[in-house]
Amino acid sequence: MVGCVALVVGAGRGRRFGGDIPKQYRSLGGVPLLRHTLAAFVDHPAVDSVRAVIHPDDRDLYDDAGQGLDLLDPVPGGATRQDSVRLGLVSLAERAPGQVLIHDAARPFPSADLIGRVIDALGETPGAVPAVPVADTLKRGTADRRIAGTVDRHGLWRAQTPQGFHFQTILEAHAAARGRDDLTDDAAVAELAGVSVALVTGSEENFKVTTRDDLDKAARALGGGGPEFRTGTGFDVHRLIDGNRIVLCGIEIPHDRGLDGHSDADVALHAVTDALLGAIAAGDIGSHFPPTDPRWKGAPSDVFLRHAVDLVARRGGAVTHVDLTLICERPKIGPHRTSMRDHLAGLLGIAADRVSVKATTTEKLGFTGRDEGIAAQAAATVRLSG
Repeated sequence: MVGCVALVVGAGRGRRFGGDIPKQYRSLGGVPLLRHTLAAFVDHPAVDSVRAVIHPDDRDLYDDAGQGLDLLDPVPGGATRQDSVRLGLVSLAERAPGQVLIHDAARPFPSADLIGRVIDALGETPGAVPAVPVADTLKRGTADRRIAGTVDRHGLWRAQTPQGFHFQTILEAHAAARGRDDLTDDAAVAELAGVSVALVTGSEENFKVTTRDDLDKAARALGGGGPEFRTGTGFDVHRLIDGNRIVLCGIEIPHDRGLDGHSDADVALHAVTDALLGAIAAGDIGSHFPPTDPRWKGAPSDVFLRHAVDLVARRGGAVTHVDLTLICERPKIGPHRTSMRDHLAGLLGIAADRVSVKATTTEKLGFTGRDEGIAAQAAATVRLSG
């Protein structure tokens, strides 16, 4: 039997936050917010495994966020948070863990000590919730925002997650509460079933990201507070073979040779694509578009670059500058430089004056000097703003 499993609930759409992607996938310190959350549990020595509950439409975003982490396969959530938790618990039934920690995906900073306090408490009680005592004066308001009275704050706490339970106990409690829509956390589900839930010391750092101000606060907590700039580099080589044209930066150039490759062999766009992927630590072009995959046979390399630009955007970022150098004896790049730069800028979605296309030779030295192939190297700058 597994000891303790963490269930990270992230199937919500984050409508109050706004934007094109749910808040749990927005960039925080250069990586998706959800990655911080998942890593906190993956790295904890008392947590045996971690499973996320996600929206079915977010699988690609989730795979990006969890890349390289030791995670159980995610499961799809339901229409409400309560439904999502129940479905996540049901998915863990075969593993039969002794304990489960249920945590909000949008709380990226549960400390190891806090997680440990919840787990330790489960040795004495079937349920435990981290919480912070209410320190502010509480006012009850009317519909027109007038004070109707002061609420006694004695004994009041702000509940956080991870909320920990004996697994079978909370599984049965959620099954019994199915159909209710007024239970705002798992402790409320447990209370309805008569389960004793202890309060353990929470942390002000364990806040939930609900608004853009919260995300800015999280960035400051990481030592950020402003945009992060990253630089990636790319390098590619393709062999020259018999042919009548070469494609560079998406521009067809008549030539007495061609470039050998699985796709259109656009060595320039391949180098820029790798530079962008490097800037966001997202692998290389071969990991996204394997040369053994027949789908990419003869494919225009525009597809590869647009994919890299899209990945940057998903991280909450933007490409700010690209510097490309082509290394070859022939063809002459000068006559095509402007059209190459303009096409590349269009693919990147930036102004042409942010794109540099240069060319050089190796003074007849090496494989490029012998006119056996063309090489390209690129540097790309990316701004990640969160």
